[in-house]
Parts: sequence; structure tokens; C-alpha cells
Amino acid sequence: MNTNQPPTRFDDLLDRLVEKDGQFHVQVGPDWMQGRTLYGGITAALSLQAVHRTLPDLPPLRSALIAFAGPSSGDVVIQPKLLRQGKSAVFISTDLRTSAGFGVHATFCFGAKRDSVQAQQTIAMPQLPRPDTIERAFAKDRPRPEFTGHFDMRLANGPAPVSGGKVAELCWWLKALDRGGVHDDVALMALADAPPPAALSLYDRFSPISTMTWMLDFMSDDVSSPDGWYAAYLKSEAIAEGYSAQNSYLWSSTGRPLIASRQSVALFG
Repeated sequence: MNTNQPPTRFDDLLDRLVEKDGQFHVQVGPDWMQGRTLYGGITAALSLQAVHRTLPDLPPLRSALIAFAGPSSGDVVIQPKLLRQGKSAVFISTDLRTSAGFGVHATFCFGAKRDSVQAQQTIAMPQLPRPDTIERAFAKDRPRPEFTGHFDMRLANGPAPVSGGKVAELCWWLKALDRGGVHDDVALMALADAPPPAALSLYDRFSPISTMTWMLDFMSDDVSSPDGWYAAYLKSEAIAEGYSAQNSYLWSSTGRPLIASRQSVALFG
């Protein structure tokens, strides 16, 4: 991989996906790396973008199951596969490979909106200071994962990553930079994985981490936020034998609940 490549804007990277014989190809530069692998959120977003390119008239995304099976870098090849298309729901899987080998398997469920006699919303957004009153957590002049330059992340409450905190529970304000006209669900797929796992707040020095599986339920067919900011809540509910089970939620800046997710994170230390 050429480490002298200039940074690639988020929207430009998605636009560079080229389809050939049912597969999508793109080269992803080092500015999207997290350690020795591409940042998981960008591989998930590229996979979803390939799905939208394959079937452009899909209903809203309702759920995603993602397995980060191996490290990814450099030249990316994504193979979408239609599993089933019913009257209201569509299931599509993707396999992502790079020169490093098999990287990511994802299954996406899309579903048309239906009338329902029941409506429930019990996930209230916490009261948080506004993002413009908080400094960026990952300044460009400080050591940080390469991919963080594509996001604005501001710690709203809870212990900072690698601070030796007593609890693994915190909130962030998140905003994707250079997203241009990127589809809302694709942009949110990349953004939702941007903050470090909550378990990292317990460490007093950096320890390698790696997301293994990620499950997301989308709670609205409208995942936009009027000012581009999203509030995220992360909590590590169990840590044992080198793994963390994490629960998280994402809201629009107006407090609409958008995503509920579960993540299994490997902790190397």
C-alpha cells in the first residue's frame, strides 16, 4: 500500500467504487486505517454503498449484521448477493476482500414502512452539553488513529479513552466530515462505529482493540439530523477473557432515536 497517498474525502471514496462483473472495486488509502486494518465503519459503509449501487430503489434500511473476520487494506473488492426480495423486505449480503484476504461479511435487511397499531419509544437521549461547547477529542496535532481525521468527535460525558476511568459508559457528539451527497444510511454506518469502544476508557495506557461483530437496528426510516450532529451513548456491559460486550444508541441532534446496536470487541491487553 502506498503510504504517500493523499487523504481521500469520504464522499469521493464512495464515488470511486467501480462495478465490474457484479463486483465493486476501490482503493482505500492509509488515511482510513486503524492500526493494521481499515477502520471497520468505512468497510461497512463501502459494503452498504455497493448494495445501493446494485439495487438503487431499496426500501429503508432496518437492520445490519456485520462480521469483521479479518484485516482489510488497500485494494477492496465487494461482492453483493441478493438473498431474498419479498413484498416488503429485502435481504442482501456482501463479502469484502482485499489483498490481505477475506475481510468483512455483512447482511442487510431493508423493509418498507407499514401502518402499525402500536408505537413505542423508550430510548430517551441524555441531557448533554452542546457540541460547540466541547473541544474535539482527536486533535490533528496529537497522536490518533488515522481515520479519525474524517470525523468530528466530541466527548460529552464519561471518562475519556485511555484515561483509567472507573466506568465504561460515556456519550459522544459525532459528525461526519466531507459527506457531500452520501446516502444518509451509508454516512451513519461509517459514523456509528467512529468512537472508540467504551472499554478503552478503563485502560490507563493504549491497548490494541478490534471489533469482531456488530449488529445494528435502525429505528426510523429517516436517519438524518438537521445540523449533521448525532449523539451516541456507549456502554461496555461485560468484559472477560479478552472480550467486551458493548451496547450503544444513536440519536439525531433533536433527540430522535435512530440506531440501537450491539458490538463484540476483542481486547488485546
